Amino acid sequence: MKLAVLLQYLIPKQAITALAGKFAHLEGGNATTAVIRWFVKRYQVNMAEAANPDIKSYRTFNEFFTRPLKVGARPVAKAEFICPVDGAISQFGQIEQDQIFQAKGHAYSTTALLGGNQSLAKQFENGQFACLYLSPKDYHRIHMPCDGKLESMTYVPGDLFSVNPTTAEGVPGLFARNERVVCEFNSAQHGRFVMVLVGATIVGSMATVWHTAKDRIINPPRMPDIHTWHYNDENIQLKQNDEMGRFLLGSTVVMLFQQDALQFNADWQPGKSIRLGESMATKPQNQVE
Repeated sequence: MKLAVLLQYLIPKQAITALAGKFAHLEGGNATTAVIRWFVKRYQVNMAEAANPDIKSYRTFNEFFTRPLKVGARPVAKAEFICPVDGAISQFGQIEQDQIFQAKGHAYSTTALLGGNQSLAKQFENGQFACLYLSPKDYHRIHMPCDGKLESMTYVPGDLFSVNPTTAEGVPGLFARNERVVCEFNSAQHGRFVMVLVGATIVGSMATVWHTAKDRIINPPRMPDIHTWHYNDENIQLKQNDEMGRFLLGSTVVMLFQQDALQFNADWQPGKSIRLGESMATKPQNQVE
């Protein structure tokens, strides 16, 4: 096991993340501006794409980190499924029965990923998955790959390992053991799908556009048990490319689709950089009308 991975078993990840979250919400004036300026330089963040490129105008680090893009910065492809984030492809492909490939020698089950919900996991047996990693430099709002009606949202408590490629290769079942938020949708055109927002070390919180808590934030507080919100009667409809959530400090999105729902872009491969709005997938050829 690599030292960088071993150390993550030893450090107080929850405490570090809580501290980082408090700092990220702090209105620190010049100190906040200095940190943002360092971050932009360190990670080569392209502020020219931001709706507001003025570093000094951001009151908190989180306000900067979740900054919106300027109109037209991400053209939307004419495709049945578009890429929902900026980032890189961690893994994608076929779900083998209920097993999702993580990295060489590692897989995890759909049931574990979905917080033990066997009936929901069953619907994705032999389906398709995509695991997309958002690095610190990326745009950190998450958008819809296709139209969908929100059915439920489930908070699953867990660890807070890093989700970078090195950790994915070294921590078994990483995405099914970290803290996460499972968002279940139904699409008239494409069937049921889920988008799982996976937390990580230093990820202060996650938010969704429909959540009713302050600033739409789900965590903190970090609940000790699994908690589900149901939206069947609220008719929350989101269109392709609508924002659905955001990370307050970055992480990973795992998507599950039902069997034969889509055919991934032929240009996709693990490690490839991706951008919001690019073509992610089409309907399988045998389903094209």
